[in-house]
Parts: sequence; C-alpha cells; structure tokens
Amino acid sequence: MINFENFYKKIADSPLASWLKVLPQQLLTWQKKSLHGHFHDWVKCVKNLPLLIPDRLDLLHGINAYQQDDLTDIQRINIESLLRNLMPWRKGPYLLYGIKIDTEWRCDWKWQRLLPYLSPLKGRTVLDVGCGNGYYMWRMIGAGADAAIGIDPNQLFLCQFEAIRKLLGNDHRLHLLPLCIEQQPSLKAFDTVFSMGMLYHRRSPLDYLIQLKNQLVQNGELVLETLVINGDKNTVLVPSERYAKMRNVYFIPSARALKNWLKKCGLVDIRIVDYNTTVLEEQRRTKWMTRESLADFLDPNDITKTIEGYSAPLRAVLIARKP
Repeated sequence: MINFENFYKKIADSPLASWLKVLPQQLLTWQKKSLHGHFHDWVKCVKNLPLLIPDRLDLLHGINAYQQDDLTDIQRINIESLLRNLMPWRKGPYLLYGIKIDTEWRCDWKWQRLLPYLSPLKGRTVLDVGCGNGYYMWRMIGAGADAAIGIDPNQLFLCQFEAIRKLLGNDHRLHLLPLCIEQQPSLKAFDTVFSMGMLYHRRSPLDYLIQLKNQLVQNGELVLETLVINGDKNTVLVPSERYAKMRNVYFIPSARALKNWLKKCGLVDIRIVDYNTTVLEEQRRTKWMTRESLADFLDPNDITKTIEGYSAPLRAVLIARKP
C-alpha cells in the first residue's frame, strides 16, 4: 500500500497544516473502500522497481535521469517490463537511464509554451489539479518550486507517479494525492495553482474556478489551460453527446468568454497568453499508449473537425491573480 506519512509530516508545520484535519481520514476511507481492481497489481510493480539515485537529474529541459555506471541490459529490461505493466502512459515523456517512455502527449511542448508567462516558481508551493502521473510537477520542481502537490483520483496515475519517484531517488519535494478538488477544503495556502485539461470535464465550471481560487494565497496565481473554441465573449459550446469521442465534456467556452468567467469569480489581471491547435504530433499513439488517440478523434476527411463535426481541439492558456 502507498504510504502518505511523509506528506503528513511535511505539511504539519506549514501553511497547509489545516489540511490534516480531514486528509488522513479521506485517504484512509479511500484505501478501505475505493481501490481499483488492479490497484494491488500496480502497487506490486512499484514495489519491485529498484530505488535508484541518479548521478545527474535534469528537470529543466525534460525529465532526464542519468547514472555514471550504466544499468546492465538485464536491469534495464526488468525496469522497462515493470513500467510497461503500468501502461497506458499518457503524460510525459520520461528518459530514465536510457529507457525512454514515449507517452501519448508531448507534455514538454505544452510546458515550453506556458513557461515564459508564469510568475517565477522559485520558492513557491504549487498545486496541480488533475495532475495525471505528475509530469508537470517534476517540471515545476525543475523551475525552482519548493514543493509541488498534485491531486488526481486516477489510481493508475498515482502508481505511475510513485514508480517515477522511486526511480528518481524517492524525492519528497513533490507528492500526489488520489483526491478530487471537491474533497479539498479552502486552504488558501498555495502560491500557484495549475489546472490543465480539466475545466471542460466539470459540470459546473464556475464552481470549479472558485474552488481553484480558494486554494490560492492572496496575490497567488492561477494557471488555467483548457479547450476553447473560436468566438466572442458570449460563445460557449455545449456538445450534445460527445466531443472528440469524450463523453464527459460539458462546456467549451471561447477564450474571451472564459476570461469573463474568471472575472465573475473574482480573479483579476486576467491574461490570455497562448492559443494552440493540438496537432497529431503532440497527441498520438505510441508503444507506451496503444489505445485510440487524437487521429482517431478527428474526421478522417477533414482534420479541422472532430469526428462529431465540431471544431478540432483548440487550447488556450489563461493566467489570473487572486486579489
């Protein structure tokens, strides 16, 4: 079983200490009642991985770990086999001692797009909501954050995160908790809050934005990356059934409409800093993610449209401040 005691100790004397009033019981309930049927198999994979301490760890240009004494072929084969048992790998890529995890998403591209617009992360405590397997948290640490905490209820992602952490020396500057934002109290304790690829999955997007705001300290920064559509400040797409084969897509606003939503939620200094159409090279099938990907979600005769006839995925990054 995954142990969260180190995290409890880490936050006991920090601005996050009030979280301890509810968090241990939440995670205990999760362990007793909500485990995925394959969870113990995934945990076994993590347990069987060796604890490795890299001689050199580059988190600035990617997630790249190196050792002066290379792994033997047998060691590398065994590690890769255990990591493949945790497929599909969606967020990455990772380069670990010569093993390249070629993930569905080229998250390094997105990170490079948004990094120039962030307030410096040096010394900050960061929350990543819907963090996946934690790829961006490693990049946040590489950019100087003191601590990066992710929440995501997906238990495979949790095990992928713990696998990567073990292979990178059991670093405790970052932690992933199997929770949803709705379970989190208004901590008002994070310097920066990231939400990337989550807003369109929320039935009540304004409530979600307020939940994000309530995690920030005064003058803290919200970084919001999400699907948008072209249009004016009143344009919002509500897909009838699916969008790009996804059932759980509820509202896709224009970037200008989203800016108004953020303003309505009490955020200020709102900037639209990036637009980007997702291309087939950025989201695709790989040997580490063999299921359907972007090419399967688009009209085969017109890749400017989804298979349902909507505009193909366009993503924007907005940055705002809590006054």
